[in-house]
Amino acid sequence: MEKKGLSKKLALSGVLIAIATILGTFSIPIFGARMSPVQHFVNVVTAVTLGPGYALGNAFIASTLRNILGTGSLLAFPGSMIGAFLSGVLYKKFNNIEAGLLGEIIGTGFIGALVAYPISTLILGKEVALFAYVIPFCISCIGGGIIAYTFLKISTVRKVLFSFFID
Repeated sequence: MEKKGLSKKLALSGVLIAIATILGTFSIPIFGARMSPVQHFVNVVTAVTLGPGYALGNAFIASTLRNILGTGSLLAFPGSMIGAFLSGVLYKKFNNIEAGLLGEIIGTGFIGALVAYPISTLILGKEVALFAYVIPFCISCIGGGIIAYTFLKISTVRKVLFSFFID
């Protein structure tokens, strides 16, 4: 890969990680759960603009930073990483933002929520039901996914902003 292209991708990656880290604590109470849409927004935007590898890496770095700063939990890792990666894979396969959004919802809302169960019970020592995290994870990733979808569908923003970063 050309040095200029890599530099642009790393710059965009850094901006998206910063957004997820700084705004990741923002949440909205919805039906007894808390919707935290920013990480999911970043996951889908990263998956569409940079691909599955960057999406996975960005989710890992943002989750790590939020845990170090005390604003995240270990449950951020499975949901954000699986959702981001699957979002990137489906977007790459179908070249379709809707497919990327679906990947985030399936990866975070269902697979990530189920993977969170053993982390919660074995590592964090919280007794929860197997499907306890499905509804809250789905609420968050659907909210963030809708914001990302809307953002990415605005063609002028997508073409102007991301053409600067991506060759």
